[in-house]
Amino acid sequence: MRSYAAFMVITPLLAKTFWIHTPRQEKEVIDARDLQPDPTPPLVLHVGADQSLQLNGSVVAYDELPDRLRHVFAARTDHVLFFDADDRTPYGAVVRVMDQAREGGAVTIAALTAALTQLPPGPGQGHE
Repeated sequence: MRSYAAFMVITPLLAKTFWIHTPRQEKEVIDARDLQPDPTPPLVLHVGADQSLQLNGSVVAYDELPDRLRHVFAARTDHVLFFDADDRTPYGAVVRVMDQAREGGAVTIAALTAALTQLPPGPGQGHE
């Protein structure tokens, strides 16, 4: 019993203090007019309620998706794919499309949780 009481008294005295010095961060204010538009728009794959696929507005067949993505990713430095599935699309179909996207070279698949306010350019209107 005495060793228990001594432990309770000594324990608060054993607290250690660590000091961490981090470099001071200076924030640079950038005016919106000075920002350059991104030359490579994000790559967005949309799965419709009818399980149709659109890659940046262009219709893509399910079997053609991996090849199309390989072609697109070959011209990009990132392998990020934004994934937008209609809420009515069956879960199994969504997973199969994501598997096809991985096969096509998508390293990061970012799920879009809100509706797009502006669709990416369609065919002939921009990059894919």
